[in-house]
Order: sequence, then C-alpha cells, then structure tokens
Amino acid sequence: MGTFEVIEKYGDHEQVVFCHDKSVGLKAIIAIHDTTLGPALGGTRMWPYKTEDEALIDVLRLSKGMTYKASAAGLNLGGGKAVIIGDPKKDKTEGLFRAFGQFVNSLNGRYITAEDVGTSVVDMEYIFMESPWVTGIPKSFGGSGDPSPFTAHGVLMGIKAAAEFALNTKSLKGLNVAVQGLGHVGYYLVEYLAAEGAHIFIADIDQEKATTLKEKHTSQVTIVSPDKILSTPCDILAPCAMGAIINDKTLAELKTKVIAGGANNQLAEPRHGQNLKELGILYTPDYVINAGGLMNVFSELEGYHADRAMEKTKRVYENCMKVFEIAKKENCPTQSAADKLAEDRLKTMGQLRKRHPGKDARSFSTLKEVFNR
Repeated sequence: MGTFEVIEKYGDHEQVVFCHDKSVGLKAIIAIHDTTLGPALGGTRMWPYKTEDEALIDVLRLSKGMTYKASAAGLNLGGGKAVIIGDPKKDKTEGLFRAFGQFVNSLNGRYITAEDVGTSVVDMEYIFMESPWVTGIPKSFGGSGDPSPFTAHGVLMGIKAAAEFALNTKSLKGLNVAVQGLGHVGYYLVEYLAAEGAHIFIADIDQEKATTLKEKHTSQVTIVSPDKILSTPCDILAPCAMGAIINDKTLAELKTKVIAGGANNQLAEPRHGQNLKELGILYTPDYVINAGGLMNVFSELEGYHADRAMEKTKRVYENCMKVFEIAKKENCPTQSAADKLAEDRLKTMGQLRKRHPGKDARSFSTLKEVFNR
C-alpha cells in the first residue's frame, strides 16, 4: 500500500508533514487531523518503529484520536500528533529535538506539541528553544511541566464513573484493579488507586518500576508478569501501556468487568468494542478517560494554575457518564457512543464556523500572544 493510500485509509487528515534532517538523524511525521474546533494539539511520541509505514499508521490513528478527545472533552482544540522514529533510550540529542522544533515552528501554530510516550519535559524544553508552539514545558519557562499526574487523575475519575455505572459502587476501596504499564501515567495511577484503598495488580517490562511501587505499597500491590496481567481476575483492568491490546487473541483471556485505562487506541479494531459489549464488559473509551493531560496543557492557554487544571480533570467523570448513558439508551458499544458525542460537537461547531466565520475560535494571532512567553 502506498503512502497516500495509507493516509486515505486512516482518516480525512488536513495535513501530514514528513520531517527529515540527516545531520541530526531526525525522521519524524506530524499529522494534523482536524482544526474545526481550534489548533491541533497533541504530543510527540518517540518510538523505535520497525518500519516507516508503522510510524505513519500510528501517527494517523493517534491524531484522529486527539480530535475526538478534544471534542468529547469540550475543549476548543483540534487534533494532531507527531512521532519521531528512534529509540528514546539511545537516540535522543539536543540537535534532534531542536531540528524537530523548527519543523513545528514552520506550521505557525496549526500544530502545538507536547510530551508523549518516549519524550520528556526536557525534550519539550529543546523544542521550545526553536518554537513557541509547545506545551508541557518546564514550569521555570512558564509551562505546566509533566502532564502525567493530570492524565492519571483523569483516568482515576473515569475509573470511578465506570465503577459506579457497572459495579454499583462509588468507592474503589477493596476493588481489584489490574494496571498494565507503569510509565508516567500508570505509575501515578497506582499511587492514586492506593490512596483510594484499592488492591492493585501491576505489570511492566521494567521490573524495577514494579518493585519500587511494591515496596511503597506492600499490602496493596501485587506484581504480575506482563504476559499474565490481561488474564488476571479483577474488577477493573486499566491498560496504561501501548495500544491495540484488546484484540482477537486477548478477548478470550479477559477476566474483568470493566476496562478503564490511560493507553491510547486500546481497541485493535472498532469491532472489538462490540465484542466487549457482548461479553458484558464495560469499556471506557480511551480518548474520553485519558483527556486529563490534554485538559492540563490546554490550561496553559488560559494562564496556568495547577489547582484549576486538576479541577478540570474531574470533568472526565461527567464525560464518561455521558458516554455510558448514550450507549445504554442507544444499545450500542461505548466506543460508538463516544464517537457520537465527539462527532455531534464537531458537526455543530463546524456549522457555526460556516455561518459566522468572523467568530472562528482558531485565532492563531491571539494564540501567538499567549505563547509569547
């Protein structure tokens, strides 16, 4: 399949930019999916993709997911994403990220980047040296820093909504929660769950992370091998690693009543949402439950305050409940219900833009003033 055929298959994107700088080893792709609601905001992921097609497919799927995430969260942002092909443990350099920052800057605010899998606040600082169009930069630069605690708190709110809807309880105390992946979000989520009194099964390919959490919460945390976590009997499964973990193979292994985690693109294919419905497993759509980080970085556009940003993440609870109610009313998979919630807002706002073009929320000139830190 050719490059343009791949782009056509994975959504009606407005712009796809291939970024290459041989001198620093940069190979990256920026995908802008939709700017109906505002400039495209989405993180930059660094990952050792096996092929360039794999990287392209990932950035196309992720950028579309960001459009839906922002819409469902009620934010005036569009959807975008970027991927850098490389091993974050070996290939990071200042020059690579500053070169990438120049490509971001060339888009003049149509795409605003942030931290994601494989990148850090320090990496965002390098990008910021070349472009103002970056959020989640260090607090010393006027940013909000690491968005992971806010993403994790939003996931906690979604877990609470799912527990109330499916398990008829407003408390997580005593519930068994299996967390797959102990990256930034998964790690903070375990901390929040421990504070709520849950019993947590954890798994990560980095054994040191698992051991650290076990030592901090001896009586509440149980370590499980990564290949067993999805089949661990639990009340709630919280995927917080890579995507596509709900697939034809893993469906038969699930022993949970609820899936509610921070990973992106958890369903390998949309049909797996219907499969979960038939199994009686409540799926909390990923782009609704993991919107807390986006809410946090969006707060930078308003004048950042951490307490206000954390308060915003509580809206994830309400948004998840909206999705569950739509799914119940229309007897459809929750993923379809989330899509409807997001698409209805995109349609409504798109029509308003056409009727009142002078009222377009995508005021990039105004944003320039905000980003003139």
